[in-house]
Amino acid sequence: MNVRAPIAALLALPFVAVLGIIVLAAAASAPELAESGFYTCRTEAEGSSALIEATDLSDEQIQNAITIYTVGAERGLPEQAMVIALSTAMQESNLRNLGHLGEANDHDSLGLFQQRPSSGWGTPEQIQDPVYATTKFYDKLETITGWESMPVTEAAQSVQISAFPDAYAKWEPLARLAVDLLATIVNCETADLPEGAWTNPLPGAPVVSGYRTGERPDHDGLDLWADKGTPIHAASDGTVNRVRCNATLNGANYSCDTDGSPSVMGCGWYMQIAHPDGTLTRYCHMVSEPLFNVGDTVEAGDIIGYVGSSGNSSGPHLHLEAHTTHNASSADATDPMSYFADRGISFSS
Repeated sequence: MNVRAPIAALLALPFVAVLGIIVLAAAASAPELAESGFYTCRTEAEGSSALIEATDLSDEQIQNAITIYTVGAERGLPEQAMVIALSTAMQESNLRNLGHLGEANDHDSLGLFQQRPSSGWGTPEQIQDPVYATTKFYDKLETITGWESMPVTEAAQSVQISAFPDAYAKWEPLARLAVDLLATIVNCETADLPEGAWTNPLPGAPVVSGYRTGERPDHDGLDLWADKGTPIHAASDGTVNRVRCNATLNGANYSCDTDGSPSVMGCGWYMQIAHPDGTLTRYCHMVSEPLFNVGDTVEAGDIIGYVGSSGNSSGPHLHLEAHTTHNASSADATDPMSYFADRGISFSS
């Protein structure tokens, strides 16, 4: 991982000076994130504009900080996770989405967190997508036992495996101030859905390909377009009955941790939820392994994974299927439009 000592002079002074003033007045309005729930976040434009105007930080730096905060908030993580992530990005990249720096590059490190393709973080293109990079950072953080109670620098190092394990500590005060301020301009709302409720797995996402159309008679679901890394929500309560990487190319297994293509066959990373009414929903092409395991119970609105383009895919989207039994075969597939309409949920075209 890169260590760029001059970052402190560029980042810390203007940020601390302004945050110290604004946070005192506004921190009380920070949203409290529960352990689980259906989160949707939006950025208050006036707040981010004021932050840009009041500091020497660029629009890119502000937007990347917002992305790091929002991705964590939308998956229901506590603010400690955002502090760890921001401390890491401040140290590694000065909150800039860095490309390859030639001779100055630390191996093949890229992006906000200086993640390395050769270490399995993803392709260069994926790592330079701030949402993807942040999602992968949190994915790794959540695998570390006890990360919530670790010192920030220890938790960051457990994710990054840096040659400078103590380098993240100096950014913790600034990161905490940043999280307090970001909580005032990123408005996250929760919906406490009652037992048995149904919800749209990808709110606001348009349908870009329908169920068994004339052009695609074997297409057993709906394709909903969204940016890579967008949270996917469980449509309703149920039990996970399948989690699988399903991707092949010319008959050989193909990685689901990289983008697929129309030449790749299969659903990529996908998950199925068996619902108490005997029906089932399937969610395909996730960017990384789903967040639940077979046998886990989920509730309506839980974040189960993130939009990707794994498997047979030409771009980021959610392939959503509905089935009339828990077998999930083509024979029991049903039109998701009608299935969800019967449950009070509609999709935009």
